[in-house]
Amino acid sequence: MSKGFLIFAQNTDSVNYLEQAYALALSIKYSQTSVAFVSIVTSDKVPKKYKSVFDKIIPIPWADQSTDSRYATEHRWKLYHVSPYEETIVLDADMLMLEDISTWWDYCGNYDLKICSRIKNYKLDVVRDTFHRKTFIVNHLSEPYVALHYFKKSNTAHEFYKTLEFVCNNWEWCWDKFAPVEYQNTCSLDLATAVAIEILMCHDTVFDKHSPLEFIHMKAHLQGWNNHSENWQDTVSSVLNTKGDLVVGNIKQSKLFHYIEKDFITPVFLKRLEDLVNGKN
Repeated sequence: MSKGFLIFAQNTDSVNYLEQAYALALSIKYSQTSVAFVSIVTSDKVPKKYKSVFDKIIPIPWADQSTDSRYATEHRWKLYHVSPYEETIVLDADMLMLEDISTWWDYCGNYDLKICSRIKNYKLDVVRDTFHRKTFIVNHLSEPYVALHYFKKSNTAHEFYKTLEFVCNNWEWCWDKFAPVEYQNTCSLDLATAVAIEILMCHDTVFDKHSPLEFIHMKAHLQGWNNHSENWQDTVSSVLNTKGDLVVGNIKQSKLFHYIEKDFITPVFLKRLEDLVNGKN
């Protein structure tokens, strides 16, 4: 059964998501021992230099070339339908894979759909985001993080993504019904996913306490700092060493790192990733 990682990347005026996806793909190629296939979904022209790391380059289906919202949420439900793999792990572009996560495939392969619900800060402490997630909390919704999720081509996963399509296309009606308090004025994929979970009542199916899915989330409010900039890089230093270890504030980061800041991937950082992959090959 085919397995692989899928990344959605559509550039905006301020963020080069293709470059981020390239960096993520390099980190996967370097860190993984069993599954290292990576495909990208984009309507942007992929630079020749980037193409070698992607198994497939897939145009965004059923849409013109424009991106309507900040994070192109209106397109992300389509990933299930275009994935070239029977089993897929979806990742946000602004992430890095730092360790082998082969055991995640072993675990998730027993299920049709699993969504991350556990995040950590750079100190590797499990945290709950009460600052950005007031809408979820006050409306008693689940708290998915679809920056990391798994699906298997199946009737169960297909039904979920059809429901997610409905929510994304009718998000204002859905917010009025399921998330009227602390109302969000845009379509967030995490909130749309929480509403889809509520509609299908599949909380116990997509989440469980034994799931290994987790990532380090670098939003500044999650780091336990009293006084801080919105950009975590103003408060703590980071370095990618020659062994491929990412060290933040003298702490070696683990598994999956969600750096979020658009200026984190510098030319020097990217060159280090390329050298690591070339050295491995």
